[in-house]
Amino acid sequence: MLTVAAASMAAAAPQALEEPHLKVIPRTAEEAARIAKVTAPATEFDRPEPFETNPAGAATVSPRGNADAFSLPSGNIPFERELDFKVGNGLFKKLWVSSPSSTLASDGLGPLFNARSCQRCHLKDGRGHPPEGPQDDAVSMFLRISVPTPPEEAMSEIEAFLLSVGDKTPRTRPDPVYGGQLQDFGVAGHPAEYRLGVSYEEVEVALSEGETASLRRPTYSAEDLGYGPLAEGAMLSPRVAPPMIGLGLLEAIPAADILALADPEDADGDGISGRAQIVWSFEHARPMLGRFGWKAGAPTIREQSASAFAGDIGISSPIFDAAWGDCTAEQAACRAAPHGDGDDRGTEIDAEGLDLVTFYSRNLAVPARRDVGAPEVLRGKAVFHEVGCTSCHQPKFVTERLEDQPEQSFQLIWPMTDLLLHDMGEGLADNRPEGRANGREWRTAPLWGIGLTEQVNGHTQFLHDGRARSLLEAVLWHGGEAQPARDAVVDMPKADRDALIRYLESL
Repeated sequence: MLTVAAASMAAAAPQALEEPHLKVIPRTAEEAARIAKVTAPATEFDRPEPFETNPAGAATVSPRGNADAFSLPSGNIPFERELDFKVGNGLFKKLWVSSPSSTLASDGLGPLFNARSCQRCHLKDGRGHPPEGPQDDAVSMFLRISVPTPPEEAMSEIEAFLLSVGDKTPRTRPDPVYGGQLQDFGVAGHPAEYRLGVSYEEVEVALSEGETASLRRPTYSAEDLGYGPLAEGAMLSPRVAPPMIGLGLLEAIPAADILALADPEDADGDGISGRAQIVWSFEHARPMLGRFGWKAGAPTIREQSASAFAGDIGISSPIFDAAWGDCTAEQAACRAAPHGDGDDRGTEIDAEGLDLVTFYSRNLAVPARRDVGAPEVLRGKAVFHEVGCTSCHQPKFVTERLEDQPEQSFQLIWPMTDLLLHDMGEGLADNRPEGRANGREWRTAPLWGIGLTEQVNGHTQFLHDGRARSLLEAVLWHGGEAQPARDAVVDMPKADRDALIRYLESL
């Protein structure tokens, strides 16, 4: 059942609940009853729940013991669709080159960019990390940037909609010179916009039974600016590349099921007040539920992919067709530089190419759970529930029944997220609003596959900026709505804390 606040939002703009990117077969009353039963919260923890080993339903794949564990296609992908997945993988890995070039199918890079390919940020389709010292680049991490909107500036369509439903999140705009994100590379003749600077302060945290943990509190800076000073009031937000697995299943969760979990006024008094991110879809020209990105700023995989091509690589697409990517009008040389538009592709990646990358991204499979029935894992699962982690990390959903996506259609999945925005406290705040998200809010991150991060990416650095060097550190950074759960972890017996981490490692 929708909460009062979610219902009022749906009534104010029913199109925000629509899913034009999906061909949905409506659920029957019988199916709805079955779904309610199978997604009910766990109450017993002496054995695994039915189907818990397969977090992506029939799309789950057997876990590989190497770095390719996140790079497999959906386990239920039809044979005739595997070629599309492989071609999409090729485009995901393709290194783009600057224009003019004899390689017409691959030119159009930049002129300013963060990486030359999708794979350079999402290494092995996994998680990025901050630079490991001054000699390391920040290829899988960048800074978003925005400035306060002048009060006299007209509202955008999405801002007008949010105001109509009572949202008063401060409005922002891209920096007038540097745009919406800072690029740390430029093609020949074009200076990079900046170099990412980061320093850390160690903060010790006392735990029960004499244990301690050390957290590193980061400070970020935009150094060696290539185009003059940042605008007054500029707000910076660090972002590492998130893992790619399971995206198609997240996209197929019914919008109504996500909104049913929203409780922005904490009407039930449990201290958790998740809010739905509503964004403007540039492809469908309407408000839609935001699902993807650290603050749920994109509504669909296709739009998120097009946005990354534009902002990260400087590649135009049918959705974002500016040949110069994120370059602003103040960066005249960048906008006047040669680009790859105007040939048979139309834009630098055409609709067919964007569809193939979308298909690939939609079908990167989630590996099966490991040790799901081990006693310590089961105890950790009980602790996860007891301290309230599932209030945000919603364990289970059933996806829409879909006409043309057999891999994602009607699957029981265990993503461990509600896809809502939550106040995570001052410690994790970036103090930069994004759409409906304020400077303390983040989308609940999916947890499936998190225990394989070191195997795939060779590190254990978590959260939106990679500050946490372990799963325990990630838990200890939780604040705001998650403060009571975090404090319970600090105070609980060491054996329970160890079991909790063991459970997370099994996901």
